[in-house]
Amino acid sequence: MSTAALQGLLEYLYGTLTPNNMRWVANHLIEHADRADAPQPKRYTMEEINAMLDEAEAEIAAGKGIPHDEVMRRQREKLARMKKAEHRIPETV
Repeated sequence: MSTAALQGLLEYLYGTLTPNNMRWVANHLIEHADRADAPQPKRYTMEEINAMLDEAEAEIAAGKGIPHDEVMRRQREKLARMKKAEHRIPETV
């Protein structure tokens, strides 16, 4: 992430978080960064990225995968179920 992007994130957090929230976030970030097992993002070469794109395009050409409209329909249904569950009043026994 660029310095400018990080600075923008900091400015946003300064404007939205309370001092206690800032300390909480800072402590969690430090703990995570200090962990020896913290996952490191995998770096890909352009050849690897192009190979992944070629594979995806071949799968699409072969009719594999789910069309965008179907993915969006499923997502809308899932969100509707989640909203309905949020507003459901638990039955008393």
